[in-house]
Amino acid sequence: MNYTEKLKQETNSADDFIYKDIYLGKNHLELITIETIASSNDINNFILKRISFLDKLSVFDLTSYLYNYLPASSISIVNDYDTLKEKLLNGFTILIINNQNIMAIETRRDLTRGVSEADYEKTIVGPKDAFIEHYNTNLGLIRRRIKDVSLHIKPYYLGKYTKTKVGLIYIEGICQEKLVKEIDLKLKKINIDGILDSNYLKKYLNKSKSLFPTLKGTERPDLAASALLEGKVLIITDNSPEVLILPTFFIDFFHASDDYYQKPLNITFIRIIRLIAFLIAIFLPAIYITLTTHNPDSMPINLLLSFQSQRVSVPFPAFIEAILMIISFEILRESDIRIPSSMGTAISILGGLVLGDAAVNAGIVSPIMIIVVAISAISGMLMQSIEAVNSIRWYRFLLIILASLLGYYGIFLGIILILTNLADTKSQTKDYLYPFAPIDLKEQKDGFIKTSNKGLKFRNPILSHNKIRGKS
Repeated sequence: MNYTEKLKQETNSADDFIYKDIYLGKNHLELITIETIASSNDINNFILKRISFLDKLSVFDLTSYLYNYLPASSISIVNDYDTLKEKLLNGFTILIINNQNIMAIETRRDLTRGVSEADYEKTIVGPKDAFIEHYNTNLGLIRRRIKDVSLHIKPYYLGKYTKTKVGLIYIEGICQEKLVKEIDLKLKKINIDGILDSNYLKKYLNKSKSLFPTLKGTERPDLAASALLEGKVLIITDNSPEVLILPTFFIDFFHASDDYYQKPLNITFIRIIRLIAFLIAIFLPAIYITLTTHNPDSMPINLLLSFQSQRVSVPFPAFIEAILMIISFEILRESDIRIPSSMGTAISILGGLVLGDAAVNAGIVSPIMIIVVAISAISGMLMQSIEAVNSIRWYRFLLIILASLLGYYGIFLGIILILTNLADTKSQTKDYLYPFAPIDLKEQKDGFIKTSNKGLKFRNPILSHNKIRGKS
């Protein structure tokens, strides 16, 4: 079978496929490469230049000579057409010798950016490097931190057309085998046309009905390495700068990687601030609506008169006013994300100050409502996970609706619904609210309150089957 002609037919003679015929006496060599993903310098210096010397040499076995003496880090013999295509599409150069023997020589071009600082997981102290869109580089950043042969990687190639390389990473002896097998089975069942980013995998790895995310992605290698030492599993995806951590618990979204690089007393204060901000983001608009609509008698008279005087000219009830303001803020936030950075700040200032002030002067909204929505929105930004921020948005809407209908009873009903949903949620068969439900007093030393580093351990008892644990 003439693989070259078959390849030309399948690719419709794509212009970035390079075909070159080389004749050495009675020997005929065909070189095939894709110039957009292969390095032309490597091909010229390590393949073509070495082959050009053979015209002056007497070579008995050309295939054996090239296999042993070509200066390439990875050379393999190809025995079928599918393997030929796979190697070619991964940046290898194919060398067909006398239409019989086929060699794949690694000549991949470096199409990735260099390691840089994290974009959205900012840190005050600690390492500054972040994952990039290259599988081997990301894996190297993890191995740089965990220098042990117990760090295992199981590779997968997912996507019918993309064949994206995905790796399941865990530490044998710390991570439970049951957890690894469970995730391995889910990855093997994935049948999709393409995987372009690690976020494509989330809906296959955890199908929880909770609004709050049960998977956490990170762009920080130190946080990923710490998760491995706790007994968790990482999912690393080629072409994605985000690594998934499984399982993820509710408390994990209140922790940051630099929490372990500072004094416990300071970290305890910061974590309590994050918890207070979380509660403010969800409950503040609903409480304001309850006070102004259903239960004004629960406020001091002076505060009630102040609120009412500000709302005299507002033609909408507090519920409609809150919804309009929240939607306006979400529009501003989304536009600030999508607009180029050179224009984003100006748009935010214009929308937040000028339009807000104009809306108050026009009597469309009250000043206190702008304050309530602004504090609630800013408080919701303290979490680094964008999915957690989006979940807060839905919780806020739920409580606003219930508060507008039932007042304080609606807020209490919302609390029950949220807690019931979180308590019923599982993250890879593990209890999502651990270590609070079920209660684990030892693990709560690293919950909202951070105790002394001395004696604290990395490994999580419900994840690790090994109870001998090292100090952090």
